[in-house]
Parts: sequence; structure tokens; C-alpha cells
Amino acid sequence: MPELPEVETVRRGLEQQTSGLVIHRVEVLRARAIASPEEPSAFCEALRGLRVGGWRRRGKYLIADLVDPTPGAGGRPAGVWGVHLRMTGQFLWLDRELPACSHTRVRVWNASGEELRFVDTRSFGQMWWIPPGIATDAVMTGLRRLGPEPFAPGFTGIYLQERLKGSRRPIKNALLDQSLVAGVGNIYADESLFGAGIRPQTPSGGLSLARLERLREALVEVLEASIGAGGTTFSDFRDLRGTNGNYGGQSWVYRRGGEPCRRCGTAIRREKLGGRSSHWCPICQN
Repeated sequence: MPELPEVETVRRGLEQQTSGLVIHRVEVLRARAIASPEEPSAFCEALRGLRVGGWRRRGKYLIADLVDPTPGAGGRPAGVWGVHLRMTGQFLWLDRELPACSHTRVRVWNASGEELRFVDTRSFGQMWWIPPGIATDAVMTGLRRLGPEPFAPGFTGIYLQERLKGSRRPIKNALLDQSLVAGVGNIYADESLFGAGIRPQTPSGGLSLARLERLREALVEVLEASIGAGGTTFSDFRDLRGTNGNYGGQSWVYRRGGEPCRRCGTAIRREKLGGRSSHWCPICQN
């Protein structure tokens, strides 16, 4: 599943390509891709004729403000377009007509025939249209359960200590909890724990404030590095031009089970925790 760096990479691509785009036509090829409104035809009709404002990201969600560009409307708010990529969702920007592949779920065109195409192999991705005057999280209810962003001022070692106090849950499992911190998944949990020198099995409530602060710093560092590299290549992730992310070749431990640690040479270990694979170095993490 795309994690925060991949979703942020998509957000930046959408911002560059579609900010100011006036939607001429929308086609839904798979009804389950539309979470709201209930009828895909209503989604298509709602977006048609609207201008896309700036895109923002919250956790792994993408959100665009829509405005009415018609004369006299004065840029009146016209609702919100929400997207969650889930496991394999991706956007492609096409400046010429190309046949839709079998995994194409939603197509959006401007008046010039340029297309924003949503492709999703596993078909778990979702889109929403939220009418003006309705709170975004009243429809995209998953937003209500999100914790702070890793880059937010409130995400501190003290915050982690208070939230994890007394918990026996492994710290790796805790990092995957979106109510603790938004946007982190398997890749960057493993990588940040390596950076902080903490084994994934460590009970989260037993970590000192100093180690939690180091974990916070390591998480921010690895996320910033991956955003700078355009995300990871481990999944089917592509940006709007179909380009792979470059972080995968830089990983310290993720998907490197049995390979030598890049720091000490010890074989990287792999173990299932809560049904998810975890990778760590037995020497560098303790």
C-alpha cells in the first residue's frame, strides 16, 4: 500500500498537473471505486464543470477543493473531491488519447482532451464527492480516526510517551496504528526503527522518552528522504508520469531479510508481527 511519501508524491503531481483544471467529463468504469455519492452517475455529474483547486494530504488521503468557475459564481466553493489509493491505486496524466486498460477505474478529462486516469489493479481505491456545506470527515469518516502527521508540531516524544504508557504492544505494531501517527506503513516503520536502533518487538510502553524522541526523529528523517526520492519502488507505485520512486534501493532493512546489514554486515532478520513482516538488524537494533 502506498504510504505517506508515495501519497505525498502523488499529491505534488496532482497539484502540478490539475490545479486549475476545469473538469469537462468524468467516466466511471467500475462502480465500487466511488464511495460517495451512492450512484457513480451522481459523482460524474457533480464534478462536471468544476475547477480543481489545490490538493492537500491527510495521512494517506488526498483531498481537493472544488470551485464553480462559471461567470458570476466568483469561485464559489463546490464541494470536495477525496481519494484514497488503498493498495494499488495510481493516477496517470495523459496528454493524448490512449485506450483504457482493464484496470482503469475512473477517467477525468479537460476540454482539451487531456486525461487524468485512475488505475487500480486490486480495486480497493475509493473516491468521494462531498457537497459544499458538509464537513469532509462526515463523509470520509476514516479521517476522524487519524492521529497527528509525523511532521506536525504536536508529534513529539512526549506525545508518544503519553499515548504508549503502559502498553505491551510491540512498537512496530504501534507505528502502524493510524490513530497514533498518520500515514506510516510497513516500509517506513521498519526503516525508522532501524534508524532509532530499536527492535520492532520492543514493548512500546517500556521505551524511554529519549528513545521515543530518537524514534520520532528517525521517522521524520526517513520520510523526508523518501519524499525527496519520489517514494519507494517496492510496490506497484508510480507517479503521474508512470515513473518509479527511487527510495527502494536505499532501504536499510525493509525486504532485505538474509542480506548483510549495510552498517555492520550482520544478516538482516525477518519475522511476522501482527501478520506483517518486520525486518531488523540484531546488532544495530536492541
